[in-house]
Amino acid sequence: MPSPTFHLRILSPRETIFEGDVETVSSKNRLGLFDILPTHSNFITVIENEPIVVKKEGGQKATFNFPIAIIHTRENEVMVYTGLASQGLTLRS
Repeated sequence: MPSPTFHLRILSPRETIFEGDVETVSSKNRLGLFDILPTHSNFITVIENEPIVVKKEGGQKATFNFPIAIIHTRENEVMVYTGLASQGLTLRS
């Protein structure tokens, strides 16, 4: 039976904003709403001005808002990279 959680790290160039085991990560990219659950397949996406909602162990929710973030899922670990706009990165369609 797979673990009911996975490890999440939210990083900016200057600090670790969040690190811990979570049950879900939810947000919206250009294609629509999505949820990341334990044992999610490898995945990468860009989030622009949309909340990233994290359901922590025990059901508590936390919401993070960033102008731009990259979410990367690999081997039951999720990394969120943010603070990119302040480093000069801009995304265009």
